[in-house]
Amino acid sequence: MLQIRELVFDAWGRRFFDEASVSLPKDAKVGLVGRNGAGKSTLFKLILGQLTIGGGEISLPKAARIGSVDQEHPATPVSLLDTVLEADVERAGLLAELETAPPERMGEIYARLIEIDADRAPSRAAEILSGLGFSNADLARPMAEFSGGWRMRVALAAALFAEPDLLLLDEPTNYLDLEGALWLEARLRKYPHSAVIISHDREILNNSCDHILYLNQGKLELYTGGYDSFEAQRSEKLRLQEATRAKIEAQRAHMQAFVDRFRYKASKATQAQSRLKMIAKLPPISAVLREHTADFVLPSPDRPLAPPLLRVEGGSVGYGGPPILKNLNLRLDVDDRIGLLGVNGAGKSTFAKLVAGALNLDEGELVRSPRMRAGWFHQHQIEALDPDDTPLDIIRRILPEETEAKRRSRLAQFGLGHEKVETKVANLSGGERARLLLNLVAMEAPHLLILDEPTNHLDIDSRRALLDALNDYEGAVILITHDRSLMELVADRLWLAADGTITPFDGDMEDYARYVLERARAAARAPTQVAAPPPPPKPEPVKRAKVPSGPARRRAEAAEAALAKATETLARIDAALTDPDIFAKNPAKAADLGRQRDAAQAALAKAEAEWLEAAEAYEAIRES
Repeated sequence: MLQIRELVFDAWGRRFFDEASVSLPKDAKVGLVGRNGAGKSTLFKLILGQLTIGGGEISLPKAARIGSVDQEHPATPVSLLDTVLEADVERAGLLAELETAPPERMGEIYARLIEIDADRAPSRAAEILSGLGFSNADLARPMAEFSGGWRMRVALAAALFAEPDLLLLDEPTNYLDLEGALWLEARLRKYPHSAVIISHDREILNNSCDHILYLNQGKLELYTGGYDSFEAQRSEKLRLQEATRAKIEAQRAHMQAFVDRFRYKASKATQAQSRLKMIAKLPPISAVLREHTADFVLPSPDRPLAPPLLRVEGGSVGYGGPPILKNLNLRLDVDDRIGLLGVNGAGKSTFAKLVAGALNLDEGELVRSPRMRAGWFHQHQIEALDPDDTPLDIIRRILPEETEAKRRSRLAQFGLGHEKVETKVANLSGGERARLLLNLVAMEAPHLLILDEPTNHLDIDSRRALLDALNDYEGAVILITHDRSLMELVADRLWLAADGTITPFDGDMEDYARYVLERARAAARAPTQVAAPPPPPKPEPVKRAKVPSGPARRRAEAAEAALAKATETLARIDAALTDPDIFAKNPAKAADLGRQRDAAQAALAKAEAEWLEAAEAYEAIRES
């Protein structure tokens, strides 16, 4: 599908691709992985033609369509459903052409609309939007009413709906909650064409991808299987490379020792020269460079507190208006590892603020251990950092009594070397800022860590380092994350935020995944709340004076009855067409209903004309 041959690209004082080549199979689902800054997003820009290659070639089949999600969808007055439907450019163009097409062209248009399954498009769009967290009531709302994060979901929905031949997704789960990530994972498995996904989410890379494309030191290597398979293959390849290198180096040393011993001895000179030639022909095997990832420093509390750390009874909490969460009856103990589940907007962050002490209960009782220290990380802290600050400036304010050497040493423990400590926050990567804040939050050895989406900017190796640190940490943890792997390996209890409260969830992450997908399917099956065009109103009954009956009156009454019947027929067909199930389960019937609607519309127009003519004739007789 995608061919890259000897790609060379230099920018910003470095070489991103050095004669890199790869060929991606047709309809493959490929996870693009590599360290932060390796050039993954740059490769997408090269494929899309947004950057100019320095050498080599990137090619796709002729007329192949490429789709990507570059930015949030603009805030327009167009409805959510219509915005997504417009992403299918061919369908939208055919429907627009249908309005003015000459009769001889209309047959071709209808045939093509049937071929691309255009009748099922609203149902398919509604299903995608439902999976990404939109309600049926949202479908008729204008785009301008949605926040930037939700408009990013719309852009993703539009890309999935359009089904391009090559779909490029750059960290698609960063603006999704866990429920959206679970749905996307299942959706990508069924995607009918090729897709390349940049992701640090192991579950998506394992469950949705059948190939892994590894970008390292300017080269591209394609591996078959998911991420776990890639790691095993990569590890074995490095082991064999190291073993081969050790063997060749031993052979080189052995022959060099012979040369050094006998090269000046006449009787052995020929053998020595022969060995020198053999040494020159030995293939160079580069040393295996192990990529190092700095550890996270999450010190455990020095002494445990008496349980519970926190208890809420009959609690309600909000922001001055109606409560966001109510009927809270929960207990948190000193060694609890809680995974907090729920869709965006269900109240997870509100609960995190309550536990962290940033919000007070409106009603009920909250008992908190008076000596409890809580460390609270949330993703908005990254956005709130002063772009002109440096890590050294930040830690100076936090540790005013420490020496400069100790502050720099502490930052080095966080994984920020001497070249980064005086770099402005604006010039640090998202991963470096997240790493800095996560370590600062835990610096005082809190009894409770509250982590709200801690992995958004971390690569896979950094996520593994965070997992190791959390498993070594001996305090309590409340974890909110769309990273299913982290949730599974850290949390030993699950709480679910839903229906305005938080309750324990009886099951594990596999059970929750099934629950989410079942709910998405049920929502997709529900009739949409986008109003269908209302049926034409029944005409006002003609007020007739008491006149002798005659042919004109009977004709007017018959025309009125025919008009009412035609109106009811059209309304019944429109009601049937609003059911999304008919498009999904019986497209042939849906197409037939579409043809029936055209005929019913024509019959209604004819009945209206006949009724007007008959009514006017009858009125004329009455007034004569």
